[in-house]
Amino acid sequence: MPYASIVDVLLLLTRDDHVLLALREGTGYADGWYNLPSGKLEAGESLIDAVVREAREEIGIRLDPAELRHAVTVQCRNPEGERRIGILFTIESDPARQGEPFNAEPHKCGKVEWFPLDMLPHNTVPYTASGVSLFRAGETFGLIDWT
Repeated sequence: MPYASIVDVLLLLTRDDHVLLALREGTGYADGWYNLPSGKLEAGESLIDAVVREAREEIGIRLDPAELRHAVTVQCRNPEGERRIGILFTIESDPARQGEPFNAEPHKCGKVEWFPLDMLPHNTVPYTASGVSLFRAGETFGLIDWT
């Protein structure tokens, strides 16, 4: 039987040495934890189209697909045993062209905040924390088991 996995796209939006994180709230999963703006790849969608869509939906910014760079790919198993593949893309924040990030989904997110890349909050989703750590180390792939 062929292997199937959920594919997530995650946005590493940076500003100087900071990264934008969103506090999950009201979703029923990982509420109270910080995560990168992210979501699942939809049928027929490219990875780039998905991260552009998620950025617009979650933090209200418009990204130029040509400027996104692949940062890290992670394969993980979450606490429920579900396997996922996460593709992290990075881009420097440029509010003049992209718009200023804001909480565009208050029904799913408590707030968005900038954090130093080397000082993420203790309540950062392990998937996100590992991806950011790999990015900081210049690594492009990692296996994560946050069970």
